[in-house]
Amino acid sequence: MYKYVHCLPSTIYRPMNIHITTAGAEHVKYATSICNLIEEAAKKRGTGIAKRKPEYIAEKLAQGKVVIALCGEEVAGFSYIETWEHGKYVANSGLIVAPQFRGQGLAKQIKKAIFDLSRDKYPTAKVFGITTSAAVLKINSDLGYKPVTFNDLTQDEAFWKGCATCPNYDILQRTQRKLCLCTGMLAPSKEESKMAVDLTDKIIKPTT
Repeated sequence: MYKYVHCLPSTIYRPMNIHITTAGAEHVKYATSICNLIEEAAKKRGTGIAKRKPEYIAEKLAQGKVVIALCGEEVAGFSYIETWEHGKYVANSGLIVAPQFRGQGLAKQIKKAIFDLSRDKYPTAKVFGITTSAAVLKINSDLGYKPVTFNDLTQDEAFWKGCATCPNYDILQRTQRKLCLCTGMLAPSKEESKMAVDLTDKIIKPTT
């Protein structure tokens, strides 16, 4: 469990701890609140966020594929895992921080936690994402993601169908799924990263 402190929730007027943790069946009750956060963020941003139904989020929570941040009983933020092409690709989706908890680094901690969880659960899978958020682009870059074309991402039709609720979906369709307002980003799998480190360690450095 991660712990993030000194945030000020909307319901009280004193600092409280925010706990960032991998969700479980006991967190299913927050599914509707999470979906409301997604919808509110989509309306405000006007771009780049696909809506999800409470039943879908509840399933992810019960499966332990969600990192959730809680301040007491209030959802401060979350992100969840989706897998594609039989585990060849993993996406960290739906990164949201409630407005009253923003500006204090919470998104970065949630993103790091869901990235680590993804690699632990699926060590051979490449981790990818698409986003219009400059802040998420920066966080992804710090984690080792690189910008790529959409052709380098999963070609699973179910993934791209999930974009249908985004207001920019028509752009994706008009460009035959080659371009949109989102930027595609890809990180190597945990095993690929480990192999790269192992190979680096074996390089013989010239003596001076």
